[in-house]
This record gives sequence, structure tokens and C-alpha cells, in this order.
Amino acid sequence: MLKHIFLTSVLFFFASAVFGSEADYSPFSRLPANQDIELSPKATQIAFVENSVAHEAAILKVFNLKTQKMRALLNSDNKRVKINWVHWKTEEILMVSVRYESKRPNGHRFYQSRLYSIDTTAKKIKKVEMFRTSNPDYSPQFRDEVVHWLPDNPKYILMQADLDWPQRPDVYRVNIKTGKQIRVVKERTKIRHWIADRQAKVRVGYARDYDNEKIVYWYRDNEDERFTRLFEYNNLTDKPIRVLGFDANPNELYYTKYDGNFNALYKMDMTTRKSTLLLKHEKYDVSGSLIVSKATNDVIGIRDSHSPFARFYFDNTHYEFHRKLEKSIPEHYNSLVSFSDDEQMYIMKSQSDNSPPFYYLGDRQKNQLQGLLATYPEAEKLDLPKHKKITYRTRDGLEIEAYLTLPSKGSAPYPTVIHPHGGPGVRDYRGFDSWVSYMVNKGYAVLRPNFRGSSGFGYEFSSAQYGRWGLEMQDDLTDGLQYLFDEGIADKNRICIFGASYGGYAAMMATVKTPDLYTCAVSFAGVSDLNLLKKAESRWVGGEKIADVQIGEKSSDVKSRSPINGVDKIITPLLIMHGSDDIAVKVRQSRRFAKKLKSSNKDFKYVELEQGDHHLSIQGNRSLFFKELDLFLTKHLGEINEQ
Repeated sequence: MLKHIFLTSVLFFFASAVFGSEADYSPFSRLPANQDIELSPKATQIAFVENSVAHEAAILKVFNLKTQKMRALLNSDNKRVKINWVHWKTEEILMVSVRYESKRPNGHRFYQSRLYSIDTTAKKIKKVEMFRTSNPDYSPQFRDEVVHWLPDNPKYILMQADLDWPQRPDVYRVNIKTGKQIRVVKERTKIRHWIADRQAKVRVGYARDYDNEKIVYWYRDNEDERFTRLFEYNNLTDKPIRVLGFDANPNELYYTKYDGNFNALYKMDMTTRKSTLLLKHEKYDVSGSLIVSKATNDVIGIRDSHSPFARFYFDNTHYEFHRKLEKSIPEHYNSLVSFSDDEQMYIMKSQSDNSPPFYYLGDRQKNQLQGLLATYPEAEKLDLPKHKKITYRTRDGLEIEAYLTLPSKGSAPYPTVIHPHGGPGVRDYRGFDSWVSYMVNKGYAVLRPNFRGSSGFGYEFSSAQYGRWGLEMQDDLTDGLQYLFDEGIADKNRICIFGASYGGYAAMMATVKTPDLYTCAVSFAGVSDLNLLKKAESRWVGGEKIADVQIGEKSSDVKSRSPINGVDKIITPLLIMHGSDDIAVKVRQSRRFAKKLKSSNKDFKYVELEQGDHHLSIQGNRSLFFKELDLFLTKHLGEINEQ
């Protein structure tokens, strides 16, 4: 396995933070050792979040590149409080978003967010909270939504918050040193999100009517004009349009919309309202955020997974820099995650299928890379295989793209894990995956199908999930396994299906729909009862209509596609795990399923993770999760020890 190739000598600034003396654990069962790396505007400091296994804490740290000194600013155990993201406002001031778990009197759990400023040079660490609310009876759920960072104004930022009316945010200029705000744009009915141009003028409002799911983008040329309709569509029945933002030229607006079956990137001249097609793929959607040059304030491209280096640049000269990085660390996916204001210094994340992400500090003037931070340091020592992108045909003739990873030890036919992703409206990619790496390291083949309903493969493909959970979506997984049988890759007597969230639903449904196919099944945070899921979704604003479209309107139909109602058909041993405080998929989904399995005398084990969320954010829970998973898979699939 390729380790690291450098242009010059490597300096491990944070070795003590990366290679601590934690207790023994699997190389894959930890939270990323370091994440959320941000370079300050003048490149004198680096902020990052360290996940300490020994202390079971997430620690926000700042490292001074000049003095070589480290400082801890905040810490969290990732239970009730979690560090969301960080952003340098000035060379000294770091803005920090923090997520808090809350609970209503009826027991309904939800998250709230707050934004703080921290002077990293002050002798005593002090958090200044943004916003002061005048309504004692109402507290906004989200208070970290930045409309514009105002980089030329060191004292203020533009933020939106619904301080006075729920779901109807105003825009405020907020003093980062005092947290006090001045309203600059008053709320408009049903506008949920505001967009400013590169000059910090609020020009676009995203409105959503939850009663009829109509989406309207409102637009104005300047702050003295009235808003007029720019785009309009129905969120349930029409192909969506997404405004991405303005260029440095305030007369140019970027947006995505579908050109036929595939999402494409456009630029609109706001004077003539004429649009120019900038990017479209033949088989994939364009999706991603704009790339803005800090040095020029121009939009220079868009992040796009199907373009070279996962970026589409409007000017080909920007690719030259990426080509140099590719030569420095070949056979890796090298992405730029943070720049200094003059773009001469940068943070790069480098990873491959078989090596975990590693962060570097780059200097363009010196043509130099220096090693900074590892994410899974123990896994770097292992000989892991690469993924192979394959396609296979389903029983109804549809082509499915999937990633197949074969172990470096053993020989075909392999014990195999079908590993469906969550969502379901997301997709799998190449790159390092700790769960996949863990399984192939044990000697298992792993197939990750981008089954119908996955995002990125066109409107028809992504819409194929609506009302079809447990039907063709499930058959796509079965047909992928059949492909492995036909190719002689999978051992028919040692097959497991393992997934989380929607993937957990698919794992449970597999034991009902194809009970003879799998040797074992594992669900983490899975959905067992679709009607119960619909009921939970209806508690959110607009959730009931969305759930009717995505899952299905007819209760009897939804019931028939719920694993909990097919327990009598199950003959497959099951491992069910769920976090007790999961907000995305309530823990009762697994509790009720486990209760019914028990009453039916089925072979299963249920593990509930104390204070656990939907993302295994607590290190102790993640360690327990991998321990139980390892015991279960070893029991039913065995373990390949020979190299």
C-alpha cells in the first residue's frame, strides 16, 4: 500500500495528538482522529477537532504555526453537545457552530444550533454567542446560519434567524465581539433561506409553502427594489431547481436544473435573464457547491464528483495545480479543503481506496507539502485492497453501478457482505471507507450497490424510490448478489447483509423477502415499521406530505413492506443495534422489532447504545458497535487469517 510521498521533508506537527497511548481497539472502530481542519486567513494558525479515544471527547484545538504551540478551546463528549463546524473570521477570531440536543415536553427530541466567536489569542477563553432574542416565549432552533461572512469587515457577519416568527427568518448584521444584531432585511412570508451576492447584498429568497409544497425563488436586482419571482416549481411533482449563488460580477447567477433527465449547471445574465449551459454529463447529475477564489472573489468552478479531480473549473489553468499535486501523491484523491486569503498556503486532504485521509499543509511559493494530521493512523499500517467499480443488470433490465471490494487474502468464492447505503437518496463513492476496510481486512468481499433511488444517476433513477421501498429497490440488492454468484465471487453458504438507516431497513427486509439467501443480517438504526416512520415524520413541518410521496400513502401497502410485519418468515440470524437517543430514526423502530423477534423465538441479538445518535458520534458506542459486529460476523462468516 502506498504510504506518503512528499515534495520535501515531512513535519508531524501534531504527533502527540495523533498517536496517543489509547487502549487497544480496532483500527476502524474509532472516530476520525482529526477532522474539520481550517487554515486561518494569513496562514498563521490551524484549527481542527481532535477525537480522543482515551478521553472519549471531541476537542477543538488551535495550533500556531509560528510559535509551534497548541491550545485547546472547547471540548465535548459528543452526547448532548457536539461541535458542528468552525470558520476563521479573522486571523484571531474563530467562529464555532455547536449543536445541542433538546426535548419538548411531549418527549420529541430535536437539535438546536448556536454560533459562537472565540478570540484565540486571549489569555482566557471566552465564547460570545451570536444573537440576542427579545421573545421570551420562543427560541429559534437554528442560530448558526451565515448569509455572508463579510471578509472585509472584521467586526460583523450577516446571519439569518427567525427570532420573532417561527420559520420566517430576518437577516441581521451581527457584531461578532458582542453578539448583538441589527436587522437589515425583514422577513417575507414563507421565505426560509436568504442568499446574498458576493458584495453582501441580499438578493434572493428561497420560499417554501409546506401546505402545497410550492417552491419559489424570489429575486431583486438591488436592495431598493421589490422581489419578483425568478423560479417556481412543486417540490413533490416537479424537477427541482437550486440557486447556488452569484459571481463576483453581481449580474451573473449560477444555478442547477434538469436538462432532460440529468441535472446540469447554468449561468444566468440577470439583465437579459438568458441562461448559458456550463456543465452536463451524459450519465450523471451535476451536484455540488460553487468554488470561489479567496484571492479574486470570483466563482471559478463547481465541486463535481464526475469531473477531473472532482472539480469542474471554468478556466483550464486551475487544473494545472491539481496535476502537480497528483504527481506529488499519485494514485490518491487529493482535495483542497482550506486556503489562506492570498491562496498561497492551503490544506489538502489526500486519500485512496486503501489508505485513510491524511491532511497536509501546502506552500505554493516554496512548492512544499508538510504532513499534518492523520484520520485513522492505525489503519495506515494495514494492507488494504482497492475498490472496483462494476455494473450489473437487474431482472427488469436496469443497469446498476456498484463498488466491489475483494480482500487481499483468501480466494474466491469469498464470504461476502452486501452493504447497502443509507438515505436512500444518497450514493456510494470511491475512497476510503472505515466499515468496508474493516470487513475486507477480515477476508470478506463487500458489494455496495447504488440501487435505484440513489442520487446522482438522473431524475428517473432517483425518483424510483418513491413508494417502492422493499420492492424493486430491494430486488436490486438481490440481483447484485446474484451477479457475484454468477461470477464465482461469493460463497453461497456465507452471505451477510449489513446496513445502517435505510440500509438497516434493507437488511431487515432481506430476511423477510429472501429468507433463504442470507447467512446473517445486521441492522444499525434501521427502519422496521414504515407506518411508524411516517408518523414520526409528520411531526416535522411538511413531513407528512413528503413521507406520503417517498414511502407511500396507503397504510395497507406500507404495512406489507414493513419488516416488522413479516417476522414469521425470518429464518436468518439477526444483529440489531440502535442508539437510544437517535433523532433521525427513533429507537422504538428497533425495540419493537426486537420484541416481536423475541416473541416469535427468532435467532437475534439486540444491542441498544446508551445516549447514542444516528451517526455513532460517541466513541464508546462506536467501540461497542464494532465489538458486537465483529463477534457476530466472525460467528456466521468466519475469518480469513492467511495472507
